[in-house]
Amino acid sequence: MKALKERAQTVLNDKSIDAESRAIIRNALERNDPWLAEMVRRADAGETIEDTTVTSERDEADSSSEKIEALAEIICGAGAQAAAALLVLMGTLQNSSDPTVLVHTAKHFTFTRCGELNAYGMVEAQIAAFESELQTKPSLLCTKS
Repeated sequence: MKALKERAQTVLNDKSIDAESRAIIRNALERNDPWLAEMVRRADAGETIEDTTVTSERDEADSSSEKIEALAEIICGAGAQAAAALLVLMGTLQNSSDPTVLVHTAKHFTFTRCGELNAYGMVEAQIAAFESELQTKPSLLCTKS
């Protein structure tokens, strides 16, 4: 792995390689991307990286995002299929090449959708949490002038 990182750093310092390819490799190096070796090999061969690996990863992320949204919709509906949808969601995240992006998508969509379905319940739960916090810490009610 050390040799790969050194090769990647050499590519990053090589100004004859286009800036976009270097930026993609820099990002892949920071994330310990499993495609880093292939990207470095292609950059060394003078190939552009955007046209191959990154495009396929974006396509995978886009289709996975749609799948995540559909699963979150089922889970938020709390119907009979919610448990199965949750298991599929967990498997999708586990098998993803970039689960962080999908987790953020799931959190955003789920919060938004659950908020639409249960706005008043969420507000009431937050009020109850604030009241509980205020009861345990009465000093929060006092303000000094």
